[in-house]
Amino acid sequence: MLPRRPTRQISIGNERTGIVRIGSDAPVVVQTMTTGYTWAVDDCVTEINRLAAAGADLVRVAVPERKDTVALREIINQTSVPIVADVHFHFKRAIEAVEAGVHKIRLNPGNISDREQVNSVIDACRDRGLPIRVGVNEGSIVERKDKQKRLRELGKFFSEHKQGHLIALMITRMEEYLDIFEDRDFRDVVISAKSMDASLVIDVYSEISKRFDYPLHLGVTHAGPRETGSIRSITALGALLANGIGDTIRISYAGDAADEVADALELLYCLGLRTRKGAELIACPTCGRIQVDLFTLVQNVRRTLADEIELPLKVAVMGCVVNGPGEAEGADVAVFAGDRRGIIYVQGQRVANVPEHEILDRLLEECRGLERRVRAGEAKLGDKKVEIVPPDPIGELGSGIKRIAAGQVEQVTVGRT
Repeated sequence: MLPRRPTRQISIGNERTGIVRIGSDAPVVVQTMTTGYTWAVDDCVTEINRLAAAGADLVRVAVPERKDTVALREIINQTSVPIVADVHFHFKRAIEAVEAGVHKIRLNPGNISDREQVNSVIDACRDRGLPIRVGVNEGSIVERKDKQKRLRELGKFFSEHKQGHLIALMITRMEEYLDIFEDRDFRDVVISAKSMDASLVIDVYSEISKRFDYPLHLGVTHAGPRETGSIRSITALGALLANGIGDTIRISYAGDAADEVADALELLYCLGLRTRKGAELIACPTCGRIQVDLFTLVQNVRRTLADEIELPLKVAVMGCVVNGPGEAEGADVAVFAGDRRGIIYVQGQRVANVPEHEILDRLLEECRGLERRVRAGEAKLGDKKVEIVPPDPIGELGSGIKRIAAGQVEQVTVGRT
């Protein structure tokens, strides 16, 4: 992991929503976007509040029509997270959103390029102390109205190295647009340059980070459904964040936006860029050694931990004695299984050896108990005993007791000769 690249810092929100800071030494911010119509106030409010509860720091809404900006004032009064108005086709929607009390504006240079129109938005945001995100997307930077100009641009785009020309085009568009803001002496800006191509996203943000000191909003646009979009998004965003690039992120799926938030947070947790909230669950992928229904157990544990545990307990669910002892050393609460049984450890101390049907309840009981003790100051996360000796894989877990008694198998104790 490389240190975060230094940038300017902007602030979003107010006393009611809380102030969210982006850039410099602020934690990486998680954003998402509503999937419904903004003018449908009740549905929009419900979705925003659900996304905020899932952990979104900012929520963006589309305002393509006047009825959307009219709805904004009522939406803002019923939500408690900063709202970003996504403006694509008409600068007046941005002015209306500012007047409605929105907390940030997003402009697309490919769709709103008239200098005077942009200046009017800048002036409106300056008066209210609102930042603006300048978002350059691959799909909107190539000229579409002037067909001859479009052909010339596409010709350059395909003439030599495809990716190199597109990066140059995106950076050029960004520079041209930012000139308007800098001539207006407006610096509360966040910039982004998205593409559906993960490798292009890595390359273009790497180049942009060398040229501008504005905070960067990372994302892969049109990433697809979660099944494939998660790989596409995390490939790009993980590489950039690991190299110190990125101040706010959105993982985009064609699906429930709450999944975007969950996966973005997990990415930041894994990279140590955010302090984890809630339990961290690790589990083995299973193999021919497994002797319990681990898939069902893991899902049941995951759901209960998500609902009940607030502290960042590390919980390990392992299917056999091969890797189980090592994970028990590293986890706050752990179970590793044998023949329809499970041995449970809490911070390296063995507390139970239970039959399979009791594993879930006992494991969750130990998680709840440890959380209570941590809150009471009686225990501390991270206090773990090491060098756990694995149990006898034949007798200890009940897999061969009868066979041993009948003299059908020689008893072997792991770690002894």
